[in-house]
Amino acid sequence: MQTLITGGTGFIGQHLAGYLNKPIIVGRSLDKIRDLMPGHEAHQWDPNRSLEPSLLDGVEGVFHLAGESIFKGRWNRARKERIRKSRTQSTRHLVDAIGQAAVRPQVLVCSSAVGIYGDRGAEPLTEASRPGDDFLARVCRDWEKEAMRAQEFGVRVVLVRTAVVLGRNGGALAQMLPPFKLGLGGRLGNGNQYMPWIHIDDLCRIMLKAMQDGHLSGPVNAVAPNPVTNRVFTRALARALHRPALFPMPAFLLKIVVGEFATVLLSSQRVRPEILEKRGFSFHYPDIDSALSNLIGD
Repeated sequence: MQTLITGGTGFIGQHLAGYLNKPIIVGRSLDKIRDLMPGHEAHQWDPNRSLEPSLLDGVEGVFHLAGESIFKGRWNRARKERIRKSRTQSTRHLVDAIGQAAVRPQVLVCSSAVGIYGDRGAEPLTEASRPGDDFLARVCRDWEKEAMRAQEFGVRVVLVRTAVVLGRNGGALAQMLPPFKLGLGGRLGNGNQYMPWIHIDDLCRIMLKAMQDGHLSGPVNAVAPNPVTNRVFTRALARALHRPALFPMPAFLLKIVVGEFATVLLSSQRVRPEILEKRGFSFHYPDIDSALSNLIGD
């Protein structure tokens, strides 16, 4: 199957490409694609602009991963608007190109996020749970709505609602490790908020299943089956590094340091991968200790 990845030079895209047979890589910078992913067919695309439909010629499946990171930079009105547009506009342009393509792909696997559920405490959440109503929840709702338009063109659409992605040399773990290695890590707030997570290898396998399993459509929670609180995650990470975790970050101080983004770090989503479990998906890293042992063990 010929596949195409938008946002292919990102942390997830680079890993996913390793699971595929020579996918076409689409991104903002041709030089970056060629440097990071030599040997792949590369095309430049500014997600704020229309995508040339001919890029989809011969493409049977599309992985849409383009979108500005929510973790970089302090949130303000302009930054939040860039986050929103990077997801909704890019998806709109992609789906428009799919509709105009001479031969349309069979499936669109669009990245989304568990942020769609908002802050829900200890409430068990599945794909059938109602969305939240905070900023990220609204972004995710609009993002998914744009992706689902591809169904009008006979394309199967899978919305992969991704949790915190744990992997080597990038993603959330790369930002967590420096203070924890120094013994300066600790829980965020009271640590009781649920923190859904997924190992990068399991996430890539979920995306492959979304592409290949014709019974999957609509939202799919890409989360490990054993959710943990931030307190439990903090202890597990400290244990894996053989370091103490004695320096909690109080909620009020976190809000001073990172501003509105603190609401994301302190929100709680107890998400389960109900649809994947029903479809018989087997996680290689179902619990946090096995995931961290693989990623940072000796």
